[in-house]
Amino acid sequence: MSFGEPNNPYGPPPQQPPSNPGYGQPQQPPASGYGVPQTPPYQQQPYPQQAYPPQPYPQQYPGGDPQFPGGYPGGPAQMPRPTRVAQILVGVIALAHAIIAVAYVYFLTQWDEVMTEAGITGDPEAERFADLGKGVVVFFLCLATVFAILGLVLLLQYAKGGNTVRVCSIVYSSFAIVTGIFMLAYWGLGLLLMAVAIVAIVLSAKRESAAWFQRPRY
Repeated sequence: MSFGEPNNPYGPPPQQPPSNPGYGQPQQPPASGYGVPQTPPYQQQPYPQQAYPPQPYPQQYPGGDPQFPGGYPGGPAQMPRPTRVAQILVGVIALAHAIIAVAYVYFLTQWDEVMTEAGITGDPEAERFADLGKGVVVFFLCLATVFAILGLVLLLQYAKGGNTVRVCSIVYSSFAIVTGIFMLAYWGLGLLLMAVAIVAIVLSAKRESAAWFQRPRY
């Protein structure tokens, strides 16, 4: 008995050629035979999304940066208290020099009368020394006037000036100490001026004052 004969009833049925689907009809996938593993349809794997770290924003403090009270990390938004006190003391020093200048002006107006009462007029040698003393008074008058004007300029630059204002305030207060030494004999004005100048130097050199004058300006 041959299994290859077409008329054998015990053999497998003859294989039919696959029929071509008509035009426009979808093609059916071939049926898998028994025991053949079916391949699952391909599924596209999603690409993993990269997590980007959030961009850091400049942290703002409601009450200001602990290092810079009253402002932000870039610098204080308001003038610190030590800087404000230093500004007031610079104004006091300028006012003291203005008072000294006025005193010199008054002394010059009385100069000739004082020299006459002292009997210096008529003596050429005495008059020469008197004129020399008058020139010294005029020099100190000009010096006091210049210092008063410089103090006023520094006083007005504290709000918007840079670090140069702080350095000039320290130098200005240092020269005020010298003025106080010359004024020690005048009712304690020199001693008071020296104390104010020293405190102004200390406050101008503090870190809060440096942060105020070195803050960024936009």
